[in-house]
Amino acid sequence: MTVPALRRLLLASFVPLSAAAADDPALVLRYDRPAAVWTEALPVGNGRLGAMVFGGVARERLQLNESTFWSGAPREWNNPGALAALPEVRAALFAGDYVGATRLSKKMQGPFNQSYLPLADLHLDFDHAAPGDAAAYARSLDLDRAVTTVRYRVGDTTFTREVFSSFPDQVIVIRLTADRPGRIGFRATADSLVRHTLATAAPATLVLSARAPAHVDPSYLKSDDPIRYDEGENPEGMRAELRVRVLADGGKTTATNNAVTVAGADSATLLLSAGTSFNGPAKSPGREGRDERAEAARPLAAAARRSPAQLLKRHLADHQKLFRRVALDLGAAPGADALTTDARLARFRDGAADPALAALLFHYGRYLLIASSRPGGLPANLQGIWNDSVRPPWSSNWTLNINTEMNYWPAEPTNLAECHAPLFDLIDHLSVNGRETARVNYGAGGWVAHHNADIWAQTGPVGNYGGGDPKWANWPMGAGWLAQHPWEHYAFGRDAAFLRERAWPVMRGAAEFYLDWLVDDGHGRLVTAPGTSPEQGFKTPDGRNASVAIAPTMDLAIIWDLFTNVLEAARVLKIEDAFTARVAAARARLLPPGIDARGRLREWAHDLPEEDEHHRHVSHLFGVHPGRQITPARPELFAAARRSLEIRGDEGTGWSLGWKLNLWARFREGDRAYVFVQNLLRPVGGENRTKVTGGGVYPNLFDAHPPFQIDGNFAYTAGVAELLLQSHGDALDLLPALPAAWPDGSIRGLRARGGFEVDLAWRAGRLESVVIRSLAGSPLRVRLGERVLDLPLKRGRSLRLDPARFAAAPGL
Repeated sequence: MTVPALRRLLLASFVPLSAAAADDPALVLRYDRPAAVWTEALPVGNGRLGAMVFGGVARERLQLNESTFWSGAPREWNNPGALAALPEVRAALFAGDYVGATRLSKKMQGPFNQSYLPLADLHLDFDHAAPGDAAAYARSLDLDRAVTTVRYRVGDTTFTREVFSSFPDQVIVIRLTADRPGRIGFRATADSLVRHTLATAAPATLVLSARAPAHVDPSYLKSDDPIRYDEGENPEGMRAELRVRVLADGGKTTATNNAVTVAGADSATLLLSAGTSFNGPAKSPGREGRDERAEAARPLAAAARRSPAQLLKRHLADHQKLFRRVALDLGAAPGADALTTDARLARFRDGAADPALAALLFHYGRYLLIASSRPGGLPANLQGIWNDSVRPPWSSNWTLNINTEMNYWPAEPTNLAECHAPLFDLIDHLSVNGRETARVNYGAGGWVAHHNADIWAQTGPVGNYGGGDPKWANWPMGAGWLAQHPWEHYAFGRDAAFLRERAWPVMRGAAEFYLDWLVDDGHGRLVTAPGTSPEQGFKTPDGRNASVAIAPTMDLAIIWDLFTNVLEAARVLKIEDAFTARVAAARARLLPPGIDARGRLREWAHDLPEEDEHHRHVSHLFGVHPGRQITPARPELFAAARRSLEIRGDEGTGWSLGWKLNLWARFREGDRAYVFVQNLLRPVGGENRTKVTGGGVYPNLFDAHPPFQIDGNFAYTAGVAELLLQSHGDALDLLPALPAAWPDGSIRGLRARGGFEVDLAWRAGRLESVVIRSLAGSPLRVRLGERVLDLPLKRGRSLRLDPARFAAAPGL
């Protein structure tokens, strides 16, 4: 056999990794050109290692992140002056001096958070084409396989490039193939926006060593020296190492000081690994850190012993175990599958129906949660794990007055409970640090957290010791809201051991703080003072602006929710003691929600005109969603909350649109909610990353605040689930808010509180079939419209309901 014939025979083993699998068009983002800007690139991630893949022809760029690479180090953020200022603030409030209370509250602030950082960029310069030489270009992200693919033809050769980020092997894999032998040639190099060095090591490995700044000011702070490195001996600052191993099949591989070059290969595989010196939130990354070199080398060595096919097989098994738990079908629009995703967005904006596009964005939210939040890692931050700026918007931190919690709204209902775990780990760290903050700042027991948190688990209020606006800096409700999440994990999964060992300690600690924080309003009711409605101000009776008040509705809604969950958890755990008695007594004395002169739910205890009645935050509606205090069982408050949302309007930032989608679902108004499905699918140009109003999606379907914030993606996914199934009340509510735009469809694998999985199918807007699986043996109550039934269902068994017979059955 001749050498050319042998090479053609062997080439069969160098086929693209995806050759054996056909893409499901309903689960694929498609484009016909490379990404020109970051918000057109496609994300892959394994919860720790993230990459934005641009898909260039002559030059590929992978912008890389490692989730623990942050600026800063542990430090003191508690402020003893806050305790001294607290009685002054309260005295001003009860004297009606809101402006004075707002001014005095600045004495209670601490330092700003640190920032999440980009790690590096990997560049591959190919020798086969200039950009204009490529034909039949296609770029895609397959959500079911979590693989991004670039394919194009140059001359008589078709080139394929595939990228995925493997959780089981803890590496990013790049596979380069061609349908003709000897055509793969490229030069690999890397750089970074932080201080770094670049070298090569045997065998054929790029090594980028980086060091993070000791401090980074937030992007919104005007500063002459915003990025500061420690220049002393044994310097402070996180260290990181990126390793890129190049494995070529055939051809010649050459390593120089700062590049690895491959020429004439049949195919090539690049394995990317990274590690940092992060050693927990209490230890200095510069002086007590882990060995970042070992952290990067260990998974790389293990992955290099596996073939590309083995790596892909392990990746698919891991990803699809999670992703395939839920399937949503809302129907298809003729011709939509032939269009690129950005073309579909434009067509939908112009009025064309495309229910499959709405389903694609739902699935994308689940994909992003799997890719950005996995057990053992950090929770998804404001940008998940994807960030290309040293001073990212709002430091790309964990913003606790809505955004972090919103990130995890889809975790339980869309069957990704494992992805919730990193948030519980962060809550544990915050609960430790927050006890000291509660003691030092407020003289209180329990634990507290405020508006922002970072990798160092900062629990003190931000604001640069008086430079922040209290409307966002002075908000001590983070512990109460965060404590809802471990309770929800129990409510959906019914894991009593988790409730006892993980949820109860943080729930109890948060409740202990608020028991100490509440004060009597002089009329026998318990209120918070001071308090703010996040990021919203109001006008005082004499026309001045202020933001610190008595008993913001959100404060008391969060506390009611926390106290209610604590009491329910205590019943499950058979705890009845002085603490639970105190919680029950305090809940009974909470100032109830009020209704203002316009028929709206009050935002504060008194009728105070808000600065912006169309404000992006809808904090005072917490009791509707994600809480459960205000339901149709309380019709006057339910109607007042609805009126508030109606006046707030249909616009807002991306995440605000997502919250409103969930709220209208809770109001059981599917067509009203569908307005926000439409608004969230509005295309925002990929270059528009700094405008701060008018939400939608970027070409890569990242949510546009703008700029990019991932919370809107997660709120959308949770909102679609809420339209189809609700369980926060006394029953499983089937199709409570189905939009008319989705007359036919099905969903499989949603979860409901009580430990149930639910499959639904509907036709012409009417429920056609229902399957409910009991995972915990809890009592089952089902609601369809006005009909409610109690049904027997043992643990591990399934129940198939005939909706026609269900509707005719006697109600309760």
